[in-house]
Amino acid sequence: MFLKTPAINETAIVTDIVRQDYRTADIFKKYGIDFCCGGKWPLKTACEMRGLEVEHVIQELENATRNVSVSNLLNYHDWDLDFLTDYIINIHHRYLDKALPLLKEQLEKFIEGHGDKFLYLEELQAIFLRLYKEIMPHLRQEEDIIFPYIRQIAHAYKSDESYAGLLVRTLRKPIETVMQHEHETMDKVLSKMRELTGYYTAPSNACISHKVVFSKLKEMDEDLVQHIHLENDILFPRAIAMENELLHK
Repeated sequence: MFLKTPAINETAIVTDIVRQDYRTADIFKKYGIDFCCGGKWPLKTACEMRGLEVEHVIQELENATRNVSVSNLLNYHDWDLDFLTDYIINIHHRYLDKALPLLKEQLEKFIEGHGDKFLYLEELQAIFLRLYKEIMPHLRQEEDIIFPYIRQIAHAYKSDESYAGLLVRTLRKPIETVMQHEHETMDKVLSKMRELTGYYTAPSNACISHKVVFSKLKEMDEDLVQHIHLENDILFPRAIAMENELLHK
């Protein structure tokens, strides 16, 4: 994935800015500035042609390229389940809510113009659409049903409430069967996308738009891997262990 700190100033060439950091493509797309084959203008000229204040666009580009890192020292296993579910929703779910529709649109437009040149792109689009259709209802099910249930179980477990066993028997949700099956399906789809794209490596003769789309697919892939890890390896096992203990009280 091409991701370097770009030199963003009035004289920088639009295509060079995107070539160094794919995330800037969204800002240029927002303002209708061509960043691919026709984007060989200095940034100031491109902004003047669109009637834009170059200083304002530079600020947005700098915001888009600001890196936010999470330390590997964080121990997710120590987090309360309330906090962990909130983290998953606000970091991973909200990212997918925003990124997936944009990626779907960009992939469709890109394939419309390049599908004849790269024949595997049609299959890639079909696989992505399958993933898209799986994920969106999956997120809503987690937020509306699974996560509220896990919070209830965690509260009852922590407070050692007398009604906790009855709560589990009455409200028990199919965490193992439903959620983990859906995650396995997502894993298979991601594996196929990696295989088709050579792990999101654009061909040597690919244009910048091609590289941008592949970089965004890789970003989505990496986010989903962390997302699924937090749920399958930490959240769900801890919730299931609480269920089992409460059921046998």
